[in-house]
Amino acid sequence: MFREPWEAQAFAMTLALHERGVFTWPEWAAALASEIKRAQAAGDPDTGETYYSHWLAALERIVADKGVTTEDTLHRYRDAWDRACDRTPHGQPIELQPEDFA
Repeated sequence: MFREPWEAQAFAMTLALHERGVFTWPEWAAALASEIKRAQAAGDPDTGETYYSHWLAALERIVADKGVTTEDTLHRYRDAWDRACDRTPHGQPIELQPEDFA
């Protein structure tokens, strides 16, 4: 079902946020459908390989829209993870450090 661990984690986060009442299933379905349509309009070939990328983008958008976090915070963490990935040797666990947020 999942090709990468992060896909399962994104799925699990979505379920947990729904269970906590952050959004309803109809809201989630609309957010995911909107993200997929946006990607297709931008040229995504819709082969299924990018499904969880759209899932994650929809999740980020809905939590920002619901006020759970902000777009700025999401970008800050995304950039920090990018820096952490860049400095971590292949095969080693990626760990965020305070300097990743600089």
